[in-house]
Amino acid sequence: MLQKTFTEDFMTGKKRKNNGQRNKYYVKDSHTAIVSAEIFDKVQEEMTKRSRLVRKEDGSVETSGKYNGKYFLGNLLVCGDCVAPYRRRTERGKVVWRCATRIEKGKDACPHSPTLDEGWMQDTLGEAVCQNGIYDESVIRNEVDKIQVFDAFILTCRKDGSQEKRLFQYD
Repeated sequence: MLQKTFTEDFMTGKKRKNNGQRNKYYVKDSHTAIVSAEIFDKVQEEMTKRSRLVRKEDGSVETSGKYNGKYFLGNLLVCGDCVAPYRRRTERGKVVWRCATRIEKGKDACPHSPTLDEGWMQDTLGEAVCQNGIYDESVIRNEVDKIQVFDAFILTCRKDGSQEKRLFQYD
């Protein structure tokens, strides 16, 4: 595939993802294959199958999405506007959580989803869920079903059916 990205301004060298602004070209058989097409397809199928498997702490294996198995909060945080999961990112040395739709399709696709600082999120969950006020994944895992993130607040949905609304109060 050619033209997946293009240089918007050759003077500054700024590149953009090609979302239909320019033509894209698919070149077939442009070079000789190192691996046969059959072996390639089998390997891709096996990699897809394995990527969905996540090993949990108790030793069991569960299927999951691409981004949900690595970080605990990735299984809980959901955008309140577009219902997409939140993903962990490191931006300028700071760990934050951001809506997957906003990451993949830009700010216009999900304009009201806030970016959450991981430290603030852990402190907030420690106060809201854990009795001693200290963030503990095992306590949160047992009590919280999901956390919906809206423009000005987060809604913690517990496994017992209760909900708690918390306003954003960044320092």
